[in-house]
Amino acid sequence: MQEKKLAFIKNDLFSLLDNISDKTNANWGKMNAQQMVEHLAAFFNVSTRKIKFDLLTPEEHLPKYKEFLLSDKPFRENTKAPVQVIGEEPLPLEYKSYKKAVEKLHEAVEHFETYFKNAPGKKTNHPVFGPLNFDEWVLLHYKHVTHHLRQFGM
Repeated sequence: MQEKKLAFIKNDLFSLLDNISDKTNANWGKMNAQQMVEHLAAFFNVSTRKIKFDLLTPEEHLPKYKEFLLSDKPFRENTKAPVQVIGEEPLPLEYKSYKKAVEKLHEAVEHFETYFKNAPGKKTNHPVFGPLNFDEWVLLHYKHVTHHLRQFGM
């Protein structure tokens, strides 16, 4: 189990997000801080099937992607999700404030943990990495949130 990474996601992530505001500029990419937080929440909703995507990666490439997932390698700056997943431009804001977006992210993280606690061994589909179990999702969420924290200088 990835306890330290899960603890980072559940606790440290939110402490760090308290140091960012909707006025914080990104070091790279097109998203502003609130769009980034809403993007993270949506990503947690993919892991719990609230948002569903078809698999975009050819099955023969999945072992290579899984190897990256299981490694300590971070996502590079400006790593882009497939256009079929998030499009070319950031999505419009869903919530009225950065604070509300952080609250929704917190709810999505809590739901993620509960979802898999209630269904041990369950796998859900990621559009690039394929079917992932709880520990694999924790690894991917950790890589993803730390990537976006670096984007905002954290």
